[in-house]
Amino acid sequence: MSKPTIALLLSIVALASAAQAQQDMSKVEIKAEQLAPGVAVLFGAGGNIGVSYGEDGTVLIDDQFAPLTGKIQTAIAGLGASPVKFLINTHWHGDHTGGNENFGKAGAVIMAHDNVRVRMASDQKTGFGEIKASPKAALPVITYAEGLKLHLNGEEVRVVSVPPAHTDGDSIVHWTKSNVIHMGDLYFNKVTFPFVDRGSGGDVRGVIIAADKALAMADDATKIIPGHGPVATKADLKAYRDMVSEIVSRVEKAAKEGKTLAEVKAMKPADGFGVATNGFITANRFVETVYATVKPD
Repeated sequence: MSKPTIALLLSIVALASAAQAQQDMSKVEIKAEQLAPGVAVLFGAGGNIGVSYGEDGTVLIDDQFAPLTGKIQTAIAGLGASPVKFLINTHWHGDHTGGNENFGKAGAVIMAHDNVRVRMASDQKTGFGEIKASPKAALPVITYAEGLKLHLNGEEVRVVSVPPAHTDGDSIVHWTKSNVIHMGDLYFNKVTFPFVDRGSGGDVRGVIIAADKALAMADDATKIIPGHGPVATKADLKAYRDMVSEIVSRVEKAAKEGKTLAEVKAMKPADGFGVATNGFITANRFVETVYATVKPD
């Protein structure tokens, strides 16, 4: 099993309970990859972390799990960056927000979509079990509906919300000068089929819309940070977008023809795209999600 797949499994399984998110992560390494002057990505166990740093302070995009906060802070210092001043959550899932309480108590200003705070502030029932409400220090203190802009470290950082997709509170972060985009779990690069959390208001059609938004921001030199998996190019994201669109079209057509879910799965509409069909989100599980979304009433 590849390291990205292991990290993804750790991430999603940890959604099942806060206790699981506190599992022993003593052997997890936080590795940094420089993407542009003052912009980097950190890989560990959980969602990929974006880092923007410079004279105006350090901005963190997502923060993995609470037990990893010290290692993340060490990795940030290793970049020559100051302690985190601002923290943006791309969505509410624990593998992207688990360190919020630690960073919030350390003085970071946490920002996210309105629905991220709503979900984190109350108990949530998910397909992975019940998630208890987060403590006050972990909650975003600045929220938005459409997005916001940060003018820091010599560039404009745009935070763009999208219609319900992975969840109902997803954001894309775009460093306009450095030409870097962080997509959170709107994009899984090569490690699994899309995870659409319908219990959190997600909609597979929104994944396509989100990809289109990011593609409109990108050019051939753009570096794209997925929620999980290696850093990608515009061409990689375009292939992902086209894959999702094609699978949705195939399943929707079959559903309109009156085919049952079993019949649609037997057609294997998600095969042939170069994604492991037995990953965390298997081909069949993704087809089930799509079918439940597009089937006629």
